[in-house]
Amino acid sequence: MLSKNRIKFIKSLQNKKFRDREGFFVVEGEKAVRELLKEGRGKLVELYLLDGTEWELDDLKGIAVHFISTSDLERISGLRTPNKALAICRIWVDEYQDVEFSLALDGIQDPGNLGTILRLADWYGVNQVICSEDTVDRFNSKVVQATMGSLFRVSLVYTDLSALFETNDKRVYGTLLEGKSVYQSNLKASGFLLLGNEGQGIRPELQSYIHEAIHIPGKGGAESLNVAVATGIFLSEFLRGTFQ
Repeated sequence: MLSKNRIKFIKSLQNKKFRDREGFFVVEGEKAVRELLKEGRGKLVELYLLDGTEWELDDLKGIAVHFISTSDLERISGLRTPNKALAICRIWVDEYQDVEFSLALDGIQDPGNLGTILRLADWYGVNQVICSEDTVDRFNSKVVQATMGSLFRVSLVYTDLSALFETNDKRVYGTLLEGKSVYQSNLKASGFLLLGNEGQGIRPELQSYIHEAIHIPGKGGAESLNVAVATGIFLSEFLRGTFQ
């Protein structure tokens, strides 16, 4: 049975202030934990498994594993329906790398959107996502859930985007409604693909760094596309040539 102090500590990691102070975050769900063991094992500190959960013991060598009751799992979980496994992991910091092509995100606030964008980046082989400093925390539990393990494969850098673009000569593609149709643009997977906040788009001070503005044309009555959906379409067009 878990102590009250341990339960309180694990639950506190749902809050960014405590995650930053303690240096840990939570990964929940059997699939996500298996991805963690495969891709980010060195970051795993403790693993809590529901009593009776079947797991290859060789996968768990050298890890502090606790088998706990359903009631204890419910006490430490941030999910409405806890899912067999919960891991405590070390927070890490990724450094900017001078790679050929990166996604850049300006003020994304919805955790589900950020998690889905990371998963899309992983699917299309984009290894670096660069975020403005006010983008939602990648260790937010909803972000972690939405990445489905991609969090451990895609580098995520938080930085001042203005300073980055100012000191970088790479091409910046910006997603603006007044931009050229993405289907009529001569796109190359080189430089930065910049996407903006869900409600406000790309902030004005960053628009001055855009070399080519692009958008996704539509025929219906919807005002706009969800930013994660748009990211998938843009990446498909940018990377089309790499799959031929």
